[in-house]
Amino acid sequence: MGTTQLESVPEPKYWHLKTVLTEALDSEFSVGEILPNERDLAARFGVARATLRQALEQLELEGRLQRRRGVGTTVAPPRMGVAVGSEQHAWPGAGDDAWQAVDSEQSAPPAAVARALETGSDEPVHVVRRSRMSHGQRVATDLLYIPASSVPDLSAIDAPSGAARARAVLRELQRLDLEGQDRAVELGSAAADDAKDLDRLPGAPVLVVTTRFFAAGRTAALSVATYRADTCRLTFGDSGGVEIHHGPEQRAS
Repeated sequence: MGTTQLESVPEPKYWHLKTVLTEALDSEFSVGEILPNERDLAARFGVARATLRQALEQLELEGRLQRRRGVGTTVAPPRMGVAVGSEQHAWPGAGDDAWQAVDSEQSAPPAAVARALETGSDEPVHVVRRSRMSHGQRVATDLLYIPASSVPDLSAIDAPSGAARARAVLRELQRLDLEGQDRAVELGSAAADDAKDLDRLPGAPVLVVTTRFFAAGRTAALSVATYRADTCRLTFGDSGGVEIHHGPEQRAS
């Protein structure tokens, strides 16, 4: 990288620095290469380290950089596309669902989830944990909240915990007639558990896809899926379900 000093510009200094850094990433660095440390970068560009951190954080948010434990800040590979489709007739775990069931437990949900499910704030619900892999990398985790009223016959299943229990909950859920679903997407920050599962630092940018599943005129289940924002981008279409693809043509289910 060069030693160009930043002149007075009408835009925030960190934003101008981000543009300069982007040009350097395109011309001087390759994917996976480690950037110089913050002290050296700040000195070369004549900015405070706080300004540099703002620029680096913005580049991480845009998927150009990755902060890796024990490694440092590296140049990120191109993002994988995540197609969020409009399929309205598939429960989680049905058909060619690419998610893998990990575990299931009963616990009181967060207040916002309890309101969506119309359950009491202290009323335990089934929480199914799932994960999604692509090309050997975990790219997303999911918490699926299911009230007991959606799976009334689950008590007869002899699977107290683990992936077997999670699959049993999903099978029982599929007994309901799915009336439809809706999705919302927002940018978030990785909580400690999500950061550990996705091999990110706490507070790293993530994409949160919240899906409500409707049956019998109510919200029968609610999914909160967390995707790595540094490696995933969302695309919208009519393909149905959620698919991850690498590049414009190659897709991995």
